[in-house]
Amino acid sequence: MAVQTKVAWAQLRVGILAIVALFFIALLVFLLTGDTKFFVKQSNLYTYVDDAAALQIGSPVRLNGILAGKVKAVALSGSNDPRKTIRIDFMIDQPMMKEIPEDSLVSIASDNLLGATKFLSIKKGKSPDPVKPDSEVHSLDTREFDDLVQQGYAVLDSLQAILTKVDGVVAQVEVGKGTIGKLLVDETLYRSLQSIVDNVQVLAATLNSQKGTLGKLINGDEFYDEAHATLIKLNKIADDVNAGKGSAGKFLKDPKLYDDLNKSVNQLQTILADLNAGKGTAGMLLKDPKIANQVSLTMDKIDVTIDKVNSGQGTIGQLLVNPQLYDSANGMTRELHELLKDFRANPKKFLRIKLAVF
Repeated sequence: MAVQTKVAWAQLRVGILAIVALFFIALLVFLLTGDTKFFVKQSNLYTYVDDAAALQIGSPVRLNGILAGKVKAVALSGSNDPRKTIRIDFMIDQPMMKEIPEDSLVSIASDNLLGATKFLSIKKGKSPDPVKPDSEVHSLDTREFDDLVQQGYAVLDSLQAILTKVDGVVAQVEVGKGTIGKLLVDETLYRSLQSIVDNVQVLAATLNSQKGTLGKLINGDEFYDEAHATLIKLNKIADDVNAGKGSAGKFLKDPKLYDDLNKSVNQLQTILADLNAGKGTAGMLLKDPKIANQVSLTMDKIDVTIDKVNSGQGTIGQLLVNPQLYDSANGMTRELHELLKDFRANPKKFLRIKLAVF
């Protein structure tokens, strides 16, 4: 009887020990894998947003990327303000409360580009006063960003249409349609370009040799010698000019020529000044209105005389206008020409001297 009691007591102790061990193992696993903090006090905060963006209860709350608490509740607020449609309650660890200024802003963010895992992000403000428990933390206004995203959708649609058109153009080019397509596909243009390249190579080979005018000009020493001789002559002419030799050298170096030229310019200036002052015959002709009137009257008389001549008045006018007078003068000239011709042929006919003796 005593042996059975000892065995039962031993089995009971083993069972109790196993239960305690399983409890501590479960607690250890829970502490390692869970986010519940048993020994840290937490304070409640809340915020309002226009869209929950698939934020879940228990999602982490991070202060500038550092874990500071977790989301407690996500629900409709019942407010008519479109910016306060959703109320989010979250808990912050007590040590982190003093690190959150009251002008901090809350927004919903994601851990990856796909946006599958959401968390509540707190952007630390600049106020010296920390946020108080059970108070509201204002959310970040994302309306401008949403508008920008909507505009980006329109831009993407336009870009998609442009890409579709570009794809159609590329397809036509690939099959050889259009000028660019023929440029890329047609072998005739390739052969023409190859022929041009061959001709250019032949021309380059000719230029590199001493054949032809350009080849001799580029590779021959004769042209270089002639150019060098010309440069030597030009240098000699420049030296002579600098030395005052020749007409050009004297023109540049002789001060007498400069003085004469300066005197001529001064005299010309004096003459121009006299003309502007109305001195002398030329000055009076330019400045005196009487002479100008006389010249004008003379020109008027000449104009009247020319009009009379054109109308056939006077001897000169008849000579220019009357054909009968022209014919008479022409006949007289012809008869005089015949007389002179006959005189040259038989001068004795016109030079007979008759002597008579009484």
